[in-house]
Amino acid sequence: MSSTVLGLVRASHPEPTAAVTTVAGLLAVGVGHPPGGVVAVVLTVAASQFAVGWTNDLLDADRDATVGRTDKPLASGALGRRTVAVAAAMAATATVGLALTTNPAAALCATVALVSALLYDWPLKSTPLSVLPYTISFGALPAFVVLALPGAPPPPIWLVAAAALLGAGAHFANVLPDFADDARTGIRGLPHRLGPAGSRAAAVGLLIAATVTLVLGPPGPPTGVGLAAVVAAVMIFILAWYLGRSGDRPGARPVAAFRAVLLVALIDVVLLVTNGRLV
Repeated sequence: MSSTVLGLVRASHPEPTAAVTTVAGLLAVGVGHPPGGVVAVVLTVAASQFAVGWTNDLLDADRDATVGRTDKPLASGALGRRTVAVAAAMAATATVGLALTTNPAAALCATVALVSALLYDWPLKSTPLSVLPYTISFGALPAFVVLALPGAPPPPIWLVAAAALLGAGAHFANVLPDFADDARTGIRGLPHRLGPAGSRAAAVGLLIAATVTLVLGPPGPPTGVGLAAVVAAVMIFILAWYLGRSGDRPGARPVAAFRAVLLVALIDVVLLVTNGRLV
């Protein structure tokens, strides 16, 4: 039993699941949810992330086995496919049920985010539209959090747009370390069609656009902290480009770019959470 639970945790993509759920919880606190509302948001988003992660590993099990992904319990045979399929279905059902404890409008946003992410798992992952689910699902996240607050105004466009840009940038960044494995198994999403250089450029442009939107979107003049965040984002990418260009070892440029993208994404997440207080 314990090995099954551990396998399910490993198959759920635990790092991004924890990250997205934490951001949703912090944003819920930022927009003024009471403790019960924060719990509802966190549980809904966590269930959604579990459903998407398990579905992803289930559909990719053969591909992961082909490239020798021993860290994947389905690919290594440490976890049964039926177990993961049942868990994913239960998590998806729980997502809708938990979202409905808030209100219909918020539940609709949560459901759209879930369906969009599942459509990435299949069939959009290997198509030119692979970035679309990331854009929709990330944009729907703050909309769900805001709408779940009783009496809250509609989520501001800048907040939704910034989250959507962050999600699109995350898609291009997320693929960077996996180009070789994806090429071996025939995955041809938009990043693969643009190539490593094009994907790095897309990730950089989208994340800088998200940073600028989070700084200039809220009412009133931009804060000094916000402007400093934009400058920091640009400088991080310039430094990553220089380090990658001057690196002696093969692959230095993709590694530097990937780490820079993660750092700027973290800056954007902090801005997203703190600027949510302006809703």
